[in-house]
Amino acid sequence: MNGVRFLVVWRRLWLTAGMLAGVGLLAGCQTAAYYRQAAMGQWQILANREPIGELLAGEETPEKLKAQLRLVLSLREFAERELKLPVNGHYERYVDVGRPFVVWSVQATPELSLKPTTWWYPIVGRLKYRGYFAEADAREYAATLAGQDVYVEGVRAYSTLGWFADPVLNTFVDHGENDLAQLLFHELAHQRLFVKGDTDFNEAFATAVGEEGVRRWLQAVGRAADWENYREALARQGQFVRLVQGARERLRRVYAESEAGGGATVARPKENVATVTERRAGKAEVIAQLRRDYEALKSTWGGYAGYDRWFALPLNNARLNTVATYHDLVPGFHALLQACGGDLAKFYAAAARVGKLPSSVRRARLMELGGALRPGPEIPGRLCYGLAADSPVSVEPERKLFGKSRNLR
Repeated sequence: MNGVRFLVVWRRLWLTAGMLAGVGLLAGCQTAAYYRQAAMGQWQILANREPIGELLAGEETPEKLKAQLRLVLSLREFAERELKLPVNGHYERYVDVGRPFVVWSVQATPELSLKPTTWWYPIVGRLKYRGYFAEADAREYAATLAGQDVYVEGVRAYSTLGWFADPVLNTFVDHGENDLAQLLFHELAHQRLFVKGDTDFNEAFATAVGEEGVRRWLQAVGRAADWENYREALARQGQFVRLVQGARERLRRVYAESEAGGGATVARPKENVATVTERRAGKAEVIAQLRRDYEALKSTWGGYAGYDRWFALPLNNARLNTVATYHDLVPGFHALLQACGGDLAKFYAAAARVGKLPSSVRRARLMELGGALRPGPEIPGRLCYGLAADSPVSVEPERKLFGKSRNLR
């Protein structure tokens, strides 16, 4: 890193860190310590970035790493040219962080509720996770959430949302081509659109863009067989997601909860609510049934066992919620893209309009579009254009979609 660039990055990082620490000091020493570790962890990544061009020219760089870095550069160019994603200096440098994950994410819910614990952050608002650059710190914090369902997850990549040029990391560079492409397109999608305080919207949008990006990449490079394999993988993923969604719905009934607008979980009236002991027993049975359902589903996959690792770990509310965060709204975004005729520029504009809606309306529209409309030419193109920020909140009884009335029954 040249001297001028070093000073610019250093100043920007510590201006950000100073702001975050100031907020933390207002909230207490523990919060200040959290922001300090976040700032230092980010600085260590920025300070150790190496230009990919230099690594490709270097004799000491392993050939396998060179091949993966060349693939990253091709995917990066494709993302900018074909997917209309803002590359802006991202993934031009490489960092080996010396560990399998770059951060660890802590997520939590009450023991007998699907309502996620959230944390407030400057700039991005309230999110459903808390990230740490050291696993020990994440697990130490998780231990303070006694009595809650807690899940600590290693994360291989994240986006700084344009504050810094994100580098390629050793934590994901050795992924297979499809997975690497999806990850890069997913993270770059966060640069394109990010709605403050809505984790589900942001992750589902990025997931949908990542999946569509891989489809277009494989078609562009002419590998029909790989595309078929990817389609099969997405189909299995969809079946897995539906299993988890079904389990979460059964848990809502056990906990006497319902899903309000915006994805919020609210308690139902207390009459006939089961005792704590009964709800714990009901929760255990739902999770046991989920495992049985998975074994039955896996038997139809011809020997594929890719989700065994997921089921091998303990399951709780927080872990099930991670699936919902990344996947519940994805069908709605895919349907919106189809309504836009596959035109990504129009799709991004339409998604941005969705993002300006109140959170309850935003989620309802995407869930309705994804669940009620099936892939096919019947999805009207007007849905790509007809959404305004002041669209009516109600979707009943006419089942309004994006400000237009459509009979979906």
